[in-house]
Amino acid sequence: MSNETKVQSITEKIAVTPNVKTYHSGTLTYTKGALAILFTWLIWGELSYMLMQWVIPNILPLKLKSLGCANSLMGVLMTTIPGILTMSMNPYISFKSDRYRSKWGRRIPFILWTLPFLCISLILLGCSDDISHLIQKNFALLQQFAPNTVTIALIVIFIIMFYFFNNFVVSVFWGLYNDVIPAQLMARFYGGLRVVNGIAASAINFFLFKYAESHMREIFIATSLFYVLGFGITCLRVKEGQYPPVKDEEDTKKKSGIKVYFDECFKDKFYWLIFLMQAFFIATLVSYTFNVFFLKDMGLSLNDIGRYTAIITIAALAFMYFIMSCIDRWHPVRVSAYWSVFATIWVFMNWVWVFVNLPGKLFFWLYLGNGLVNVFLLALSGAIQLPILVRLFPKSRFAQFFSAQGIITSLCGICAGVVIGVFLDFVKWCCNGSDFSYRFLFVWNTVAYIIVAITLILTYLYWYRLGGDRHYHPPAPWNKNNIEEMPVVPTVGPQSKWLNISLWLFNLIMAISTLGILPLMWWMYTNHAMSAFFWHITLLLPLSIAGWLCWLKVVKNIRRDMERSLKNEPLRNGIPHHGVLLLTGIQFLLAVGLWIAQIIITVNIEQEKSAIVFGVANVITNYLLIGAVWLFTKIERGHLITLDKALA
Repeated sequence: MSNETKVQSITEKIAVTPNVKTYHSGTLTYTKGALAILFTWLIWGELSYMLMQWVIPNILPLKLKSLGCANSLMGVLMTTIPGILTMSMNPYISFKSDRYRSKWGRRIPFILWTLPFLCISLILLGCSDDISHLIQKNFALLQQFAPNTVTIALIVIFIIMFYFFNNFVVSVFWGLYNDVIPAQLMARFYGGLRVVNGIAASAINFFLFKYAESHMREIFIATSLFYVLGFGITCLRVKEGQYPPVKDEEDTKKKSGIKVYFDECFKDKFYWLIFLMQAFFIATLVSYTFNVFFLKDMGLSLNDIGRYTAIITIAALAFMYFIMSCIDRWHPVRVSAYWSVFATIWVFMNWVWVFVNLPGKLFFWLYLGNGLVNVFLLALSGAIQLPILVRLFPKSRFAQFFSAQGIITSLCGICAGVVIGVFLDFVKWCCNGSDFSYRFLFVWNTVAYIIVAITLILTYLYWYRLGGDRHYHPPAPWNKNNIEEMPVVPTVGPQSKWLNISLWLFNLIMAISTLGILPLMWWMYTNHAMSAFFWHITLLLPLSIAGWLCWLKVVKNIRRDMERSLKNEPLRNGIPHHGVLLLTGIQFLLAVGLWIAQIIITVNIEQEKSAIVFGVANVITNYLLIGAVWLFTKIERGHLITLDKALA
């Protein structure tokens, strides 16, 4: 194709006139109508890909559990094996994809070539029982093994096959979006994509998950066929543009491309912080493989779990698009740092389930309330993953750095998959083989979230050193000046109105947590829960009063710095940003209402120990909230020192 030839794309079908607003991505040009068509096909393909990615971690563990598979082997299959394949294949595939040129583009061929093999591996996984029965019947050598052992062995083979070919798609997936979607519309596309995916996931969990154990074969076969119709057609309908010649082709001939790759990606410690932050976030997600067993141990059926997941997902979607715009305005690096600290506090709150046993129905409603209150942080965790990388990684090497962080996250996933499996097996041995061991998932998550928070805070401080909101440019050792120019995106600084509202929300949390103990003690007294009454009057009430006083001291110092800022006087500390404080203030205020309900219910069903545990957890949470706000005043010292002004 010559340079004068118009790029074949979906926009060729739409006449572009000078009076029509157009959008560009490389050599591709779109009208609004063409963008609508493009987004429709990409979302259609994403839906089929999402379903394929959903069935493996959500259904396969149930099958392995029914076959008697050990947690350690399950962890290896679900996290370690894909991690090893990603770490070994991703650099090569992404490096080659960036430099590949064909009439189909540089991303789509990798997806189309692997499509048949992915579909076959899904079908084989779904039919593993039938295949096991067939080969044992026809091969006498295998008849000495138990049927479940042969089935597990086949699943191991098929899952390796699936992850091998899936890694070709994973390596180029986001690169396709980056190549065909105009940059100024990427955040809105990503937000819309997450909303559509969330709705689909809710429908799947609500209607399909209850058949996970009884109709695994049918689900896997249907998923395979849907992937052909979804991503297959998308690849045929979406066209990539023309790409410039590979500039470093001569360099890669002189020295190994892998050496160039590692030299550029792993020499600067700033990128190491980003990689480690992403890696330990993956370590928190590893636990979700076993979360279904925790919920079953708490008395929930698969139908209950499906309904719970669907409801929480739908609730989180209500905030998703709004939060995407907030992330752009407050800056994703800042949002991520604040989010990590408050998310750690929320995870720690769930330790109560190690000590509390409730009837299944009561647990369902209380845990559902817990999940609904947590939709603020839940939506943030899903929305910040891509924006923070887009803002921090060099645009000229985005796919390369994206795959580099995949290496580190895969390595962490490998280790985490083994360690969490061994950890749970050890705890299960300590619990005499009981599934009570799965309640200690929250211990694992708390440790992982603490590490995520530390790395994110260090990344945030380093980002300030590199210029922050106004002057950030990513390190670029391949350029003469060692940086890459990045456009400055406008961000909003602390606003006095919203910061005051945030502080009042935290005031309400402390006040209700303290004064609310008095009527709860009356409820305990009238229901003869004297042990719970004693602990609340002698320990929890005094600690709550002390915590409230500590909070008033922190607020007083913040307000003094706000006054100094308005008078252009030096600040003693920094001013915390109002954004995430406002959202988490609402969330933890709602959590106080949840705490009151927990106390009333547990006293009513004569579980005094549970009432004490919930009370202790609420007091500890308040102290952690005070510490979090105080921490951010120290972090922002010398950085956020103005009010009611744009930061960039």
